[in-house]
Amino acid sequence: MKTFSIAALLAACAGPAPQPSQPAATPPAAASVSVKLLAINDFHGNLLPPSGGIRIKDEQASGGERVIAAGGAAHLATAVQQLRAKNPNHVFVAAGDLVGASPLLSALFRDEPTIESLSEMGLEITAVGNHEFDQGLAELLRKQHGGCHPVDGCKGPKPFTGARFQYLAASTWDTHSGKTVLPAYVVKRFEGIPVAFIGLTLEGTPGLVSPAAVAGLRFADEADTVNQLLPELQRQGVRAVVLLIHEGGYPTGDYDECPGISGPIVDIVKRLDRSVGLVVSGHTHRAYNCQIDGRLVTSGDKFGTIVSEIDLELDRASGQMRSARAHNVIVRHEQFPADAQQTALIASYQRLAGPLIDRPVGRISAPFGKDEADAGGGTAMGQLVADAMLAATAAADQGGAQIALTNSGGVRTGLVFQNQGQVSFGDLFASLPFG
Repeated sequence: MKTFSIAALLAACAGPAPQPSQPAATPPAAASVSVKLLAINDFHGNLLPPSGGIRIKDEQASGGERVIAAGGAAHLATAVQQLRAKNPNHVFVAAGDLVGASPLLSALFRDEPTIESLSEMGLEITAVGNHEFDQGLAELLRKQHGGCHPVDGCKGPKPFTGARFQYLAASTWDTHSGKTVLPAYVVKRFEGIPVAFIGLTLEGTPGLVSPAAVAGLRFADEADTVNQLLPELQRQGVRAVVLLIHEGGYPTGDYDECPGISGPIVDIVKRLDRSVGLVVSGHTHRAYNCQIDGRLVTSGDKFGTIVSEIDLELDRASGQMRSARAHNVIVRHEQFPADAQQTALIASYQRLAGPLIDRPVGRISAPFGKDEADAGGGTAMGQLVADAMLAATAAADQGGAQIALTNSGGVRTGLVFQNQGQVSFGDLFASLPFG
């Protein structure tokens, strides 16, 4: 009886006999798919942090602005890595002028170090900018596909294999073949939902580079180009479109806002089909986070000082873009420490270029600014460049010049007072990097 009572008690405590296991119910899929898009523009080969950093508004600072140390490939790589870790659905894109008008560390090697750096940090897609055509189409294609320069040969520490990211040139046509010189778009899928990325440069590119560099090329209207591609994309089932365009505007407000904006990008966006839900822009070297005609339009300053962090919501049923919101993130050095892989890559080129970059060529007793313009648009650095041109060409055997003018956009940086005023060849090259 005792044995039976214990057995009965155990059975009662155990409850009913277990039933055959059933597979766990699969939770219903979310109605939308979130995608994180990271964007830069106008990097211009700034592997090292630009001396001018980035200026932002600060009412407590003198003049209402302050300068923040930002940018540089090593810090940019860390920022990209940390931001894309927030969402497994991510893509890193750019809006052109990644190369050209570059500091000597990149320019001395035909910008191969920059292509290698951006490839290493995971850039996937970029529009061409006007500076991608500075050295002609053949050189742009070499940057895409790799190989030694036909004149300079191979100068870098290892063979140049080309970009691991895709250049897009939807509006640039070869007049002989009747085809675009590079693909017009890329379609990338996020959890099965296709998103098209169209890339192009400004129609006015021929007026910004030497005629020889764009001989045989035609640059079409930006908005017309995009709208004409949409039926082809729709036949592929694409309902969400992102435009990467190397053209921009001139905003009011600070780096992550847009109380107002003017310039070419405004008219272009207003002429785009409504299926284009996001525009990543560049060219004007300005930072903004705008709504134009009900659509998000971003730009990330220049030289890698900002990453535009953009969050998209894609409708799982229709494939359309439900929403897009952005935040311009400053690549602050204290927030994003230097990436070891990028640091090593840069050092490998510095060992080769260092003696020329660091060669002393003069002294200054005060800084020469580029950003503080007078009422006529002139700057101290611009005056220095023009005065130097006049001094070099005033002698009768050098042309007998009486006046010198320089394009303010061609003066890329100022001269910072450092090292007791010593100026290196690299400092001057960064200020005026054109042939």
